[in-house]
Amino acid sequence: MPKLSANLTWLFTERPLRERFAAAAACGFRAVEILWPYELPADEIASALRANGLELVLINLPPGELAQGERGFAARPGDESRFTAALETGLAYAKACGCPRLHAMSGVRIDGISLAAHEDALVANLTAAAPRCAAAGITLTIEPLNAKENPAYVLQSTAQAVAILDRVAQPNVALQFDFYHVFHTEGHAIERAHELRGRFAHVQIAGCPDRHEPDTGELDVTRALAQLDADNYPGHVGLEYKPRTTTEAGFAWTAPYL
Repeated sequence: MPKLSANLTWLFTERPLRERFAAAAACGFRAVEILWPYELPADEIASALRANGLELVLINLPPGELAQGERGFAARPGDESRFTAALETGLAYAKACGCPRLHAMSGVRIDGISLAAHEDALVANLTAAAPRCAAAGITLTIEPLNAKENPAYVLQSTAQAVAILDRVAQPNVALQFDFYHVFHTEGHAIERAHELRGRFAHVQIAGCPDRHEPDTGELDVTRALAQLDADNYPGHVGLEYKPRTTTEAGFAWTAPYL
């Protein structure tokens, strides 16, 4: 049976972040994830998790200035020190909150620098970060974002990500598979998840093509989750979508899984 994780950055946005933990627990979730938890102190998040019987399964490293278009630094030549600082912050939060996974965002391409140079920087940063994460029992993930919505993002396909992972060749550095992004960039997202079984350490899902609840649209959520089960995927499936109305109103489809 798939284990669902409520993404508290996308869901329950009717409430401030500190109130979303209780809201998720009240809806039956036992796991949550947060893109960027850094607006709250780590000890406050840890306390909210304990109080509500929740596990934090994923956070992103600090992304930089989102409003200015930054999306992390892991693949940006010249930003190695910023990546290292983001890693240390992410590790501190992960350790305090018992979170076993950190997503290292690749970042957007720098004008005048080749894609190969960005990929080399990503390999070098991940290779250097892997032992630090392993010592804390943490898996580092990388996630391709779809090129339609993120045209300048360095990592744009699962094939590109797997090639990076093969170069890094560290057991605690893995793919983060997002059905929504794969649907838009590559198509046949369920089949691609099956092909990549064993390569990803976290999964996220949303309705396609419009990123609302996954119970309608072109992605068959029941078949997607059944395929993960058939492939013995042991991790969580993060609900990373924008609710059509209120968050709770869109949860009917989750009843068999919670």
